[in-house]
Amino acid sequence: MKSVKPKYLDISEAIIAKIEGGELRPGDKIPSENELIKVYKVSNTTARKSLLELESRGWVNRIKGKGTYVLNRYEDKHLTRVLGSFHAIRESFNENLIKEGFTPKNVTLEKTIIDSGISININGKTFIIEGEVMKIRRLRYADDLLLKDETRYVSMALCPRINMMELNQAFLKIYEDKYHLRLDSVQRTLGTTVAYPEEENNYFENDFPISVFILDSVVLAEGQKVIEIEHSLYRGDRYKFSLHTKPKLIPDGQKP
Repeated sequence: MKSVKPKYLDISEAIIAKIEGGELRPGDKIPSENELIKVYKVSNTTARKSLLELESRGWVNRIKGKGTYVLNRYEDKHLTRVLGSFHAIRESFNENLIKEGFTPKNVTLEKTIIDSGISININGKTFIIEGEVMKIRRLRYADDLLLKDETRYVSMALCPRINMMELNQAFLKIYEDKYHLRLDSVQRTLGTTVAYPEEENNYFENDFPISVFILDSVVLAEGQKVIEIEHSLYRGDRYKFSLHTKPKLIPDGQKP
């Protein structure tokens, strides 16, 4: 007699196929028990067994009170991050790593107040934060490997006393939730350089030259007020950046 495959295996294998096909990426949230029940018309027991099967086979990471997320199973453990997405940058560095199964660690190298303001050139335009600015430089680790050397400058006029906060959550959420700022846009440039082992101020602890992404960005509130300037270095052999565009964003008759 031909055996019938249990329904929970069909569901778990369908989700694995989406992960392998790139539809679901590391850090993405997979459907909850209730969503699986609704989509596949199954019992809560079957839905729960599907999620347990995915977890036991090492495809997902279940975080209590938050949901179930796709684990990072890449051989080189590289991370893919989306540029140009407000949703993506509203999530903190630590939160993203935990979802993908890493243990984050942060080391603060500097946290000071600059009295004279700061400026940056992004896409040919100069952006300036006037007055007092909080400068914070942090080293961001995943499983004891330094991934990001991050420096941020934040307007103290728009975000008073932000230097007194723990700053464990995403900065954009702090601007929105704590200071009730209405965000307008985030503008970024992405470049590259090489980090040499003997180079001064290189914290990547690399034994040979490695490629490094340079991400410069500015966060603007309504009225083109500059809230934040960022200058960060990302380890190039561990990062990939994803860019998304839509045809409707290109004006009619204009070639990209």
